[in-house]
Amino acid sequence: MIARPLRYPRGWPHRCQPGEKPQEKGIDAALVADFVQLAWEDQYDVGVLMSTDTDLKPALEKVAARAGKRVEVAAWRGEGRYNQRLSIDSARLWCHWLDRKVYEQVSDTTNYSRP
Repeated sequence: MIARPLRYPRGWPHRCQPGEKPQEKGIDAALVADFVQLAWEDQYDVGVLMSTDTDLKPALEKVAARAGKRVEVAAWRGEGRYNQRLSIDSARLWCHWLDRKVYEQVSDTTNYSRP
């Protein structure tokens, strides 16, 4: 688990826009760093990136170009909505489509916060 500082909206909690919540920052950068570094260290054969954030495409392209590494993506599938997934021009990526049923099967309800 990677802990990152939260970015709080201006005026939080009393004078911010309705519905605004703190956001965790830096997780995407940590994910990409691990995805690329672990590929270079030969720590996996297949890397699956669960995201639809197009900012992560360069990492997919870099790892896909490395000999012997297969990259795949995963994304959420929802009924009645446009389902997005990451793709790159240099390779056809397999997409693992996950839905609510799959989420419920693998969800971890453990509270990992320190007492």
